[in-house]
Amino acid sequence: MERRTLLKALALAFMARQAHAAPPKTMKDVEALQKDWKTFLPTGAATPSPTEPVKLSKDEWRKKLPGQSYSVLREESTERAGTSPLNNEKRAGIFACAGCDLPLFTSDMKFDSGTGWPSFFTSIPGVFETKSDRYLIYERTEYHCKRCGGHHGHLFDDGPPPTGLRYCNNGVALKFIPRDAKA
Repeated sequence: MERRTLLKALALAFMARQAHAAPPKTMKDVEALQKDWKTFLPTGAATPSPTEPVKLSKDEWRKKLPGQSYSVLREESTERAGTSPLNNEKRAGIFACAGCDLPLFTSDMKFDSGTGWPSFFTSIPGVFETKSDRYLIYERTEYHCKRCGGHHGHLFDDGPPPTGLRYCNNGVALKFIPRDAKA
């Protein structure tokens, strides 16, 4: 490969990554991201609906989920900060619930919050339910998968504009499905 071709390819890859990492500037842009989330799915992928509930017994969940995923999703624990490989995931695709495969976020909704957990400034509409959490004395908003009830994390108001939101998600509660994966 010629040096010039290599340098051009590296520059284009860098610009694409930078464009991918920048949050949208307006709420209209956020709404477009939320509306077009299916473009991040692999071609031909089937998507479960949030209205199709998944109800399993405690034993069935234990068999289905690895230990730490079970602890977070079913017992509302928290994984240690900085341990999730999804913190560094930069490919285009979908972040789905590790419990029931419901798509929750797209890669364009993700940002680096510096907290050590995968963070998102918005979600796919209608996929979460919330409740108040006072476990740490002060009140926080906890969010759960609408389909299986799995605990994902907490919602904070210190995210980037224009939403100002930070969905602080446990990585073990997610699975990443690259756009270029086979359906």
